[in-house]
Amino acid sequence: MGLLDNKTAIVTGSSRGIGAEVAKNLAREGAAVVVNYRQKAPRANKVVQGIEADGGRAVAVGADLTTQEGVQALASAAMENFGSLDILVLNASGGMETGMGEDYALKLNRDAQINMLNAAVPLMKEGSRVVFVTSHQAHFINTVPTMEAYEPVARSKRAGEDALRELIPNLAEKGITLVVVSGDMIEGTVTATLLDRSTPGAIEARRAEAGKLYSVEEFAEVVAGMVTADVESGHTEYAGGADYFGKGAGQATS
Repeated sequence: MGLLDNKTAIVTGSSRGIGAEVAKNLAREGAAVVVNYRQKAPRANKVVQGIEADGGRAVAVGADLTTQEGVQALASAAMENFGSLDILVLNASGGMETGMGEDYALKLNRDAQINMLNAAVPLMKEGSRVVFVTSHQAHFINTVPTMEAYEPVARSKRAGEDALRELIPNLAEKGITLVVVSGDMIEGTVTATLLDRSTPGAIEARRAEAGKLYSVEEFAEVVAGMVTADVESGHTEYAGGADYFGKGAGQATS
């Protein structure tokens, strides 16, 4: 028996990286998983095949979360394929890509998060959980400066977190809890690669400063663990980057 038997999870941005590993972890615990991708269907299908090969259940769903059609399609897929929606992991993020428009970071990291949650909530039962994945660079942006190349993304992700936290009372009325997972820079992620490209040596410098950076697999374990963790709504789980807490950032959860 798994901790998530008879539960259904949507993991946004889960065709690769952290999202893919979170999807696999949840499936191992018995959850049926909706694997979301924006463009890379083969990658998402590979994640689904891996889950199914391990005896799990999953389906790949293409959806652009910056469109209303996308968020509705993703929410509907959970019900149509598995008959319920109990877990929403808001992992998708971006903003360092080229050619996506000046306001893309805010559209994806704030507006799309709220729209996805609003589409999911009517389908979620009491006891359901939402997990928002962010970074220390974003979570602490108001008190700890970050690299110039990443600052617009960090501010948009913090805006997304703030907007989600404002909905905690509404979620509580339905018995739904929201947990935030904040991680230091993660080795091997798309964001880390793009950041290192725009600011050569950024990853190495952060690794030296922090002492250790989490791998994708290690961070995904933390995220997946917060789906069932016995914590209050609004809790923030920190992964790595202990030095952040000595920079006047504090450990406030809002």
